[in-house]
Amino acid sequence: MHRIDNFNAGPAALPLPVLEQIQREITDYNYTGMSVFELSHRSDTYESIQAKTEARLRELLSIPDGYRVLFLQGGASLQFAMIPMNFLGRDQTAAYVLTGVWSEKAVKEAQQFGAVRCDEQAKAGGYRTIPAHLDVGLLEGAAYAHITSNNTIYGTQWSSFPKVNVPLIADMSSDILSRPIPVQDFSLIYAGAQKNLGPAGLTVVIVREELLAKANQHVPTMLDYNVHAKNNSMYNTPPTFSVYVMGLVLEWIAEQGGVTAIERQNAAKAASIYSVIDEHPEFYVGHAEVAARSAMNLTFRLRDEALEKKFLAEAKAKVFVGVKGHRSVGGCRVSLYNAVPAAAAHRFAEFMQAFARQHQ
Repeated sequence: MHRIDNFNAGPAALPLPVLEQIQREITDYNYTGMSVFELSHRSDTYESIQAKTEARLRELLSIPDGYRVLFLQGGASLQFAMIPMNFLGRDQTAAYVLTGVWSEKAVKEAQQFGAVRCDEQAKAGGYRTIPAHLDVGLLEGAAYAHITSNNTIYGTQWSSFPKVNVPLIADMSSDILSRPIPVQDFSLIYAGAQKNLGPAGLTVVIVREELLAKANQHVPTMLDYNVHAKNNSMYNTPPTFSVYVMGLVLEWIAEQGGVTAIERQNAAKAASIYSVIDEHPEFYVGHAEVAARSAMNLTFRLRDEALEKKFLAEAKAKVFVGVKGHRSVGGCRVSLYNAVPAAAAHRFAEFMQAFARQHQ
């Protein structure tokens, strides 16, 4: 079997044991004589898959009572519109904290449904940091506050979350299940699956029932959270195979020791690469300020543009995949999601060390 070091930002690496189990079950799931691809979403077999997946997610994240878990489609990008469509009135204002491209996109959608106030502290600094605090005026009278917990393009991450007196909503697409989170502090959490949860095509929403009760009326059926909640995420055909794979990924996380153990692993992986950047500050230039560094997406540049091109070419030749930075900012990016093995991070750190010594 040939496996490479996959540092793609998403779709991202999946655990090898999960892929192997999918391979074993692909033509005959649990002696049904059918693939999960072929199962009716109304069958007892599929309903059991979805129920087990939800139960394991609730266990791993310690989701309290009073929250619904929804399995939707359309990615986080659709959530950018669904959230204000359901929870922002034309005469209301929402507060958004800008920390990168995806929060900017979320603001653009929200502005179509109501007024938006933005915290632009991070934007003013080139998206190198996370706000230490939020202005009280930003939150005053807001229908909700929205943050992006991890920023894949700029490589910044909230180390702790703001305490607010309005419903707090978070896009956690790129770091959900990478560390424990205080779910009870949020009214809604959403995440595209293709980073840490499973394959592309599935979006998970964790929403407080109290917020659902206050949702706007006259929302198009497929964009109405309450419709999906009342129909157990099966108003229409859910992304059945993606839910199945997510269930396997959650079982794998549990086998690693749960989210706390995963957090330790992720911290060690990130430290192996950040330590090289810090050891060679005259050679590698990290984008994020140290206090705001992401454990998921590590972004940096080389001080010389020609050398950076050579670095990326050599990384590609050594089959380190996905190292080139996002097209909007350039540079380099190494994504270390849960399923990226520690050995892969160490190999890349060794490559960085060797390259720096060779060219100094």
